Amino acid sequence: NVYVNFAPYIESVAEKKLGIFDGGYALDSQSEQQLAYLRAIGTETGYDPVLEVLDSIPTTSLYRGKEITTYSYKVKVNSYYKVGVKNMVISYDDYNKIVEYQDKTGIQVLYPIVEISNVYPEGTDPTLVNENPNIWFKCKDTKGTIATDENGNPVPAYTTDQAKQAIEYNSLRIESDPGTYIYNLAKSGAVQVRICYYNYYTYKNGHIPEYIFGTDVYGRDLFVCIGVGSRFSLVFALIVSAINLTIGAVYGAIQGYYGGAIDMALDRFADILGNLPMIVVTTLFQLHLATKVGSVGAFLFAFVLTGWLGMAALTRKQFYRFKGQEYVLAARTLGASDKRVMFKHIFPNSLGTIVTSCVLTIPGVIRSETTLTYLGIINMSDFAGTSIGELFATGQSAMTTSPHALFYPAIYLSLLLICFNLFGNGLRDAFNPSTKGE
Repeated sequence: NVYVNFAPYIESVAEKKLGIFDGGYALDSQSEQQLAYLRAIGTETGYDPVLEVLDSIPTTSLYRGKEITTYSYKVKVNSYYKVGVKNMVISYDDYNKIVEYQDKTGIQVLYPIVEISNVYPEGTDPTLVNENPNIWFKCKDTKGTIATDENGNPVPAYTTDQAKQAIEYNSLRIESDPGTYIYNLAKSGAVQVRICYYNYYTYKNGHIPEYIFGTDVYGRDLFVCIGVGSRFSLVFALIVSAINLTIGAVYGAIQGYYGGAIDMALDRFADILGNLPMIVVTTLFQLHLATKVGSVGAFLFAFVLTGWLGMAALTRKQFYRFKGQEYVLAARTLGASDKRVMFKHIFPNSLGTIVTSCVLTIPGVIRSETTLTYLGIINMSDFAGTSIGELFATGQSAMTTSPHALFYPAIYLSLLLICFNLFGNGLRDAFNPSTKGE
């Protein structure tokens, strides 16, 4: 895909010229010749990339005793239209399918062939010029000055030598074609063509290139990437929270119920684990454990190793709070075992606070996972396709030219964390006995 780090684009919105979702970005310091090149793309394909000329700055200089004024332009262009036409080498079968598609839909994908010898003046050394597939017009010199007719329109440089085409062309022709332009060249058992990439994308994918969040550094739909990345983050966070809840609840229950020397010994062990730096643990596990259990397994183990400590401390507090209540003493008097007292009488009364805390740890896990993938300590691309942290990392590298690549993942992550925090607060109020019925 050539649509790399392109801005958000929705055709129906772009047609209303609202200044949003038009795939636009600003080009500074464009000369008159460069502006003419952009206009020429629209002349050939019908997709004018120039959305708006934002500013023109005149510059006056002396040339042979005369004052000459030139202009430098700031132009907003549609990045999808700016791609224009590209050269491609395809098989005969693919070529015939494109021809069939053109005839069926009336959409022009193939454009006339341009040879560099037709573009520049006779005798020009081909090594001195840049072969650009969007230069379909004759140039006056090697600098690329456009040659125009009496009406000021570019003069086409399309090839008319029928002997050079690989296969006879019987399909749609551009409006200005007198019927002599050729649309393919023989190329070592294949066909070389010029294609309008916007229409070619539509042919290949069955829809126009619309990206509500734009594209990322790999040309992928950023909206889809955020969905795929968040899917992994959410599932991973839920699994980690469930495991930490189970381990922490059992560990904290033993601490809080028995107390004394058992509580002190278990608490000191928890202190040792709690002082291990998370980044160091994750890095070591990725280096030494990932080869045996995979990167996801090592990542999960790193989170579980110390993640349950907070849940254990909370459960311990709740057990200390309830183990002296009358209903617990009554259960002991009636001969209930320690296990029954712990998990049938005390734990259910602590469940509201524990579950609420568990839900509130989910955004913390997501934030930590995003940070570690952003820093490159772990790589989830092979397993999950992408992740929010990876989108942050790739978006940062293109932040100056394509701010959307970082802006949309950041907004999404912020809203996701806010939603989980609000959900956790709602659960806390729902489980709070003092607010029931309000």
